[in-house]
Amino acid sequence: MTDNDFDLTTTIDEPAAAPAWYRRSDIQWSLAGFALFCLVVLVRATAMLEPDDFAYRASLVALSHGQILLTNAQYVALQHDLGGQGVMQWHHMASGLWISEKNPGYPFIAILFYALGLLRITPLVFGAIACVGLFIGATKWLGRPAGAFAVWLYLASGAALTFAWRATMPSFTDASLIAGGASLLLWTLLSSDARPGRRRAVGALALVLVELAVFIRYTNAIEFAVALLAVAVFGRRTRLTWTTLGLWAGLVAVLGLGMLGFNAWAYGSATATGYSAGEITFSLSALWPNLRGMPSQLTQSMPLWILAAVAVVAIAVTARRRHRVTLENPRTDAAVGGILALGWLSLWGLYLNYTWTANMVGGQFHQGGPQGPGPDGGSIAHTVLRQATGALDPHDGGGSMTVHVIRFYLPALGLLALLAAWLVMRLPRRVGGAAVGALALAGVLSFSSMASAGGVGGPGGPGGHDGPPQPPVRTTTTKSTSTTTTTTPVTHPTVPSGGQPSGGTPSGPPPNDGHGPDGGFNGPGDGDGNGGPGPDGNGGDQQVH
Repeated sequence: MTDNDFDLTTTIDEPAAAPAWYRRSDIQWSLAGFALFCLVVLVRATAMLEPDDFAYRASLVALSHGQILLTNAQYVALQHDLGGQGVMQWHHMASGLWISEKNPGYPFIAILFYALGLLRITPLVFGAIACVGLFIGATKWLGRPAGAFAVWLYLASGAALTFAWRATMPSFTDASLIAGGASLLLWTLLSSDARPGRRRAVGALALVLVELAVFIRYTNAIEFAVALLAVAVFGRRTRLTWTTLGLWAGLVAVLGLGMLGFNAWAYGSATATGYSAGEITFSLSALWPNLRGMPSQLTQSMPLWILAAVAVVAIAVTARRRHRVTLENPRTDAAVGGILALGWLSLWGLYLNYTWTANMVGGQFHQGGPQGPGPDGGSIAHTVLRQATGALDPHDGGGSMTVHVIRFYLPALGLLALLAAWLVMRLPRRVGGAAVGALALAGVLSFSSMASAGGVGGPGGPGGHDGPPQPPVRTTTTKSTSTTTTTTPVTHPTVPSGGQPSGGTPSGPPPNDGHGPDGGFNGPGDGDGNGGPGPDGNGGDQQVH
C-alpha cells in the first residue's frame, strides 16, 4: 500500500501473542469504571438546581397522566400537585394551552423509568449505551485497550457525573445517545469485513440514537448532520451497499417527518419550538465574552477537551507528514479524527455565540437581549439565576456558575473521549493510565463542587425525583421591608388521569403562588422571580435556559 492509497477501514489490533487475560482486561476495566461511576452518582442525594429541572419534572408528571398540552385548569392542578416551586418555564400559547418550553424528547424517553419510580437510573442506562458504543468504536479504530480508555475518559469528568446525577435534566442522556450513536457509526464505517446485514443494522441503530438526541435538544441536529456527512462521504468508500444507504435514508426521513409532525401539532408549526420567538439568540457579539469566560468553566468540568485538542493537532500533523506511526495508513486517522473534530467544534462553535452564556460568564452584560435588561444592566434571567445560586462572581472558581453553563457543550463529550483515547494510546501505557486516573480524580472533585452549588430547588427538590410527588410542604414568602419565611404543610389534591384534581375543579391555587384564577401567571410569585404572561397571551416569564 502506498502513501497515496486511502482505506478508511485500516485498523490495528493487539499483538497476536497477547495472553487471554490481556485481551479481556479492557472489558473488566470498562465494567469497573462504569460501576464506580454509578456508585459515585447514586450515593449522593439528588438536587434540583435550576428552573429547567422543574420544567422537565412537570412534563414527566403531566405525561404520566397522558397530558402534553394543558388547559388552564390542568395547569393549575399540576401546580397544586407539585407545590413548592411548582411548574417553571412553561409557555402559555396563544391558543390558551400550556406546554413546556423544553424540547419534548426527554420526557418521552424517561417516562417509563419515572412510572416505575426509577427516574434516577435513566441517565445511567443511556450512559451504559454510550459506554458499549465507545468501547466497540474505539477498539475497532485504535485497537485494545482503547475501548477501556474511551469509556473511562467519557465517565471521568465532573460534567458527566453531575448531569448523570441530575435525573430531571436530559443533558447526560442526549450526550450518551450521541456518544453511542457516533461510536457505532464509526464501527460500521470501519467494518468492511463484517456481514452486510450486521453493518446495516448497527448503522441504523447508530442513526436512530443520534436522531433521538435531536428530539431531546434540537441543536443536536449539528451532530446528526455531521453523521450524515460521514455516511455520504465514506459510505461507498467503505463498501456500504446502495441498498443499505437507501434503507438508512428512508429511516432518517421517517423519523425526521415524525419530529416535524409533532412540532406542527404541539407548537403550530413544523419548525417552531416551545420558546417564544427571539428568546434563544446567537450572535457574534457573544463570541468574545464566551471565549473569555467559558474555557475555565469547561476545563474545570471536562478537562479531557485539552487532550482532544492536542489529538486533533497531532492527527493533522501526522497526516500531513505521512509518517507511518501505528496505523498502516495514517490517513485513516485523519478521516476519523476530522469527522470527530468537525462534530465537536461545530457544536461548541455554535454555543460560543450563545448570548445567554455570554451574559452569565462574559463579565459584562448584553443590553436588552431576549430577556430584557435587568436592574444591573444585564438580562433578567442572568440576575435571577445569579441571585438564586449565590454566584456573585463568574470567576469565583467554584461550581455554582459552572453547573449552569456547561450543559450546552456536553453533547460533544463522546467525541472528545474518542479523540482523547487516540492520544492516550500513543503514550506509554503507564503514563496513559495515570493520566486517565488523574482525570477521574479531578472529575470527582469537580462533581462535588458543582453538585454543591446553590439552586432554586434546593437539595432533593420539592416533590422528589423518583415517582409521582407526595403531598408537599409549601414554603410561603411574604415580601415587605424585611422578608419572613414560614413553612406550613399543605395537602393538595392529586391529579388523576383526567387532569382535574380529585374533589372538583380547582378554584385557584393557594395564596402567594403567583397565579390568577385562570392559572396564568400574574406576578413573580411563581418561584423564579419573573413576570407573568404578556398581553398577547404568551408566557412572559424571563426564562433561564
